Order: sequence, then structure tokens, then C-alpha cells
Amino acid sequence: MDFTELYKHSGSSTTVAFSPGAHLILTAIQDRLVLRRADTFSLIQTWLLDASATPTQALTSAKAKGGLPENSISHIGWSCDSEYVLAASPKRGVVHVYKVQDEKWTARIETGAEGLVKAEWAPDGRTVLCFSQWGLRVTVWSLVKGTATYIQFPLHPDTGYAFRSDGRYFVLAERHKSKDTAGVYDTSDSYKLVRHFPLPTSSLASLALSPTGNHLAVWEGPIEYKLYILSLVGDVLGTFCPDPDPGYGIRRVAWHPSGMFLAVGGWDDKINILDLTWSLAATLELSSRIPAGVTIWREPSKWQEATEGRGFLSYERLQGPHSIPLQRVDHTKPSPKSGAMQLEWNKNGSLLLVRFENSPTVVHIFDFPLPEQKSLPRLRTVLLHSRPVLHARWNPARKGSMTLCCGVQSVYTWSDEWLGENGEEEMAECIGVPAKNFETRDLKWTPDGKGIVLLDKDVFCCAFEVVEEV
Repeated sequence: MDFTELYKHSGSSTTVAFSPGAHLILTAIQDRLVLRRADTFSLIQTWLLDASATPTQALTSAKAKGGLPENSISHIGWSCDSEYVLAASPKRGVVHVYKVQDEKWTARIETGAEGLVKAEWAPDGRTVLCFSQWGLRVTVWSLVKGTATYIQFPLHPDTGYAFRSDGRYFVLAERHKSKDTAGVYDTSDSYKLVRHFPLPTSSLASLALSPTGNHLAVWEGPIEYKLYILSLVGDVLGTFCPDPDPGYGIRRVAWHPSGMFLAVGGWDDKINILDLTWSLAATLELSSRIPAGVTIWREPSKWQEATEGRGFLSYERLQGPHSIPLQRVDHTKPSPKSGAMQLEWNKNGSLLLVRFENSPTVVHIFDFPLPEQKSLPRLRTVLLHSRPVLHARWNPARKGSMTLCCGVQSVYTWSDEWLGENGEEEMAECIGVPAKNFETRDLKWTPDGKGIVLLDKDVFCCAFEVVEEV
């Protein structure tokens, strides 16, 4: 891999973003946006956020000592066509929008007294959604019409909403008269309400819309393990509750890319796979013993010292069966450190990545049959590390490529696309980051899957694959 120099950012993975076409990279540094070319990282444009006080701040005298309130950017975003960018400053309740090809064009959204938690682009790239504090409302701002639509009482600004894959409908979990409710809104008609229907949950934790847009999964809070499948007209199509009841609720839910399966993980170290009859098709369970036949990769001991943090080294391949350490869990405490902390399908749904909290240094990869196949899912590969894994990400463009980080001066990769003597084979590598005092705390792929953004606390770099010329 080739690595870029280090560049500053505002200390969060939400302040570095490649454009959808991966040609440009946008970075937030306190109250400034920096736009660069992705191939050379040469500077194209900078924007300094307008620091003038909003009317609400003037009325409430919300001024920090010695001047205006903080104008730092918490998160940024690209429109789907890379024409516009946004920068949100929740402490000031302001979202700034800029046009990439016209440095004089700008828009400023002031959220008012209800405050701002987050802002993001709608799929059309011309509408901005602003989520207020205290679950008061979602404000939908149209850049084309210059108007706002207000939706009252959203439940969860992070996980309680979804767009259908074609962007036509916006589904929002709401709370009306102390009851969980779902609202379906038509994005093509200024987010006009299509229907409201009550949800069967008593305290909804989150929702997930299937890739086909036909089914809505909703589930209870952390105490009760209960999941419901509904249609977008509100009909309950199925209910799932394991027997016996594990005693805790659901942590992660992930739809298969085909929409034909649903993976559900709780605090009980089991992954339940549901099919379209909404019944249990398979159960994947964490075990301290890895059976024979599973590919086991282990990070080499003290490899960073041996390579001086440069170059790359293959994982050690172990023969099964093999045992892995599991942390003891106190189930008498709320939210015990157990269960599925990550549940993620690869691009085509042939692989399922799982990380369990009571085995923080281990990554499990399960082989999953495609819908037309009759076989059952099975544990395929286990990656063992010397430190807890912080993040693991599938390549968005390739089905058999994954990268992860452990908070040290390195990045780890796994792939089953390596061409060996027997055809495609697995390969796992430890790659040192050639930078002083750099710890990879988070990472994310570029949209085209050809590069990786590596993030430390306040600096980042990018790593790109080396393409050999034939």
C-alpha cells in the first residue's frame, strides 16, 4: 500500500469524507472546511464558516466567554452527486451548505431554539434533514424550494429512521401520546405524510428497513428480546422471540443484502438467522473452541517491533482445533459486556462479519449461502489479535475484502481474492503505517473500494492499493 502524508481533522470520523465518486476529499478543521483532490491531495478550496450570531443566540445571549459561541464542525456530508457539501455545528444550531463549483454560493440553516443534534443529506442530494435536541422534531429543508417541512416527535435521531432504497419513502419512528408509532412520508411530495400506524413495541429500540423496501423490522429495548416484522401499511407479518428467553434484549439487527434473511444478535452470544417465514433458519453461537476445518489467522507477536512499523507481514496461520479466551461476564449487571457488538454482511451477502464483546480481540467470519443455495451458514475464518479490535469494515465495492484496526500504528487486512496455486485463497496481512506517533483509532473505505482513510485523534492519512502495471 501507498500512504499519504498526515493531515489534520477535527477529531472524529465524521469530519473526513470522500465524495461519492471518490475524486475529492473533504475535511473539517475546527470551523473550516478543506477540499482536496483525491489523487494528488492538492488543495482546491477552503470555506470558513460564518461566525455571526443567529437570532436565537442573540435572544438567549448564548455567547461563550470572550466572544461568539463555538463554531466547530461536528460532522460533514456530500450530496449524492458531489455538487454540494454540508457542515453542521450543533453547539450553534447551524448547518452551512456550500456548492463545490461555485465558491460564492452558500446557504445557512438555523435550527432555532430546539437545537441541533445532527444533520444529513436526503438521497436526492437537494434536501437536508436536521434532527433537533430532546426529540422535538425533524426539519426537512429543501434547497430547491427554500422551504421547510416539520415532522414532530422522532424517537431516535441515530437509528430510528430509514429511507427506502430508491429514496421514495422516509420511514420515521415517532412517539405520540406515549405510544410507539411509525410515520411513512413521500419524499417526492415535500415529505407529505402517507400513513401513520402504531407499532407493537412498548419501548422501541430501533428499526431497520429491508433492502427491498417491503418489510420493516422493529424491536424492543434492552430488557425484552422481541422483534416484529411489519409491512409499510402497518400489518404485523411476524414476531420473533427465542425460546428460552435469554433475559436480555437485542443488540444488533442486519438485513441480508437480498432482503431474504435477517440476522439478529443479543447479549447471549448467539446470532439468530430468520428467513422470510420469520422463523428461525439457523443459529450461530460463540464458542471458546474453534473446530477443525476453520481457517485461523493470528497476528504475529511483536511484529511491529520487528518491522519498525513499516512494510507488511502475513498473519500466522494456525491449525484447528484451537481455543480462544472469553472474558467472564456478570449477567447480574445491566448491559453486560457480552453479545454481538458488530453484525455486518459483505457486499453480496456471502459472508457475515461478527464481533462479540466478550472476545474483543477476535473477528469471526461466517460463510453464508446465497439464496439459491441450500447449505447452512458455517464459521469459515477467525482472526486473532493481540489487542481489542476497534473497528472492522467490509470493502463497499468488493465482496471478499475487509480491513480493521486495533488502535496501534498499523492497519490489518483480510481477503479471499488472492490468486494462488489452487485458485482464490485467503490472505491476512498486518501493515505498518509509516508515520510517527500515529494510532489507527478508526478507518473507512473510499466509496470505490480502492483506498482506506485511517484516522487518529486529530490527524488522518489515506492508504491506497499499489496497482502493478503489466
